[in-house]
Amino acid sequence: MNFWQKLPHGFTVLAPMEGVTDVVFRDVVARAGAPDVFFTEFTNVSSFASEKGRHDALERLDLKIAPNLSKTDPNISKITDRATNSTPVVAQIWGKNPKHFGDLASALEELGFAGLDINMGCPDRHVNKAGGGAAMIKTPDLALECIKCARKNTKLPVSVKTRLGFTKIEEYKTWLPLLLNQHLAALTVHLRTRKEMSKAPAHYELIPEIIKLRDEISPETILIINGDIDDLKSAKELSEKYPGVDGFMIGRGVFKNPYCFTTHEPTREELQNLFLYHLDIFDIRAKELASRDSRYPYEPIKHFIKIYFTSFDGASELRQKLMECKSTSELRKILEQ
Repeated sequence: MNFWQKLPHGFTVLAPMEGVTDVVFRDVVARAGAPDVFFTEFTNVSSFASEKGRHDALERLDLKIAPNLSKTDPNISKITDRATNSTPVVAQIWGKNPKHFGDLASALEELGFAGLDINMGCPDRHVNKAGGGAAMIKTPDLALECIKCARKNTKLPVSVKTRLGFTKIEEYKTWLPLLLNQHLAALTVHLRTRKEMSKAPAHYELIPEIIKLRDEISPETILIINGDIDDLKSAKELSEKYPGVDGFMIGRGVFKNPYCFTTHEPTREELQNLFLYHLDIFDIRAKELASRDSRYPYEPIKHFIKIYFTSFDGASELRQKLMECKSTSELRKILEQ
């Protein structure tokens, strides 16, 4: 069941990003060139535990773009969900209630995920105020109890994504050993503190010490590094410099180039065609959720426009026109013009 042990050395991972790495965008990235592992957006364990929130939580955990429609619509049934069929997908979850971690963990295996990751690094102030994400660094006993309850209720490999510390870099000296002593399947370390957010350079100088801690405490734990890694080239360079690191996670780099998990340099036409594919999949997802009396909001798609239209004459003006659109049909019309 532990897929982490079967990955190639120096493997790549698409980082979990709220409002970004849902089932639609994972499929878009897979079309451009998939990483070795996908992470979902993070899901609140307490939402899943409540009758009112479970519906929304399960939507976020969909591994297929249109599981209901594909059963009846022959056109939609032809869609290949690359992000599911060819690449392991890890469900990332967050919260602070150990029982709720156990409840969601027990459901993830049946949903088809390859692994379960606990978010102990998100710097969002609302998440932290609720006691989740990076705030768990300040409540280590509770953090360990959440890991314990998740493990107890699933056969999936359990991993953690975290930061060096909440306020001070030196916190990693006690925090990371605490996690490593749980002998996790994998540990992802974002090389910044919560206080630093993404404003400071990632602390690559600490990688040798983190490797040493892993090797001494839990050599079987797969070690993944995150922070300022933009593409496959930079991941390979880091892998050569720090061979003790098993994998490399790319987050914001995908906004600079959706082909970042490959060595391919896309043309303007390729990027536009990828955006059109994104719109097609978006529309199918919207239709799927409408069939469930839910909705797939249009506004978030504007966050992706800058990925596809940049670094060419007139890009800024084109983006401005696209940002003014209020539907996918309007976006297509502008591009046709």
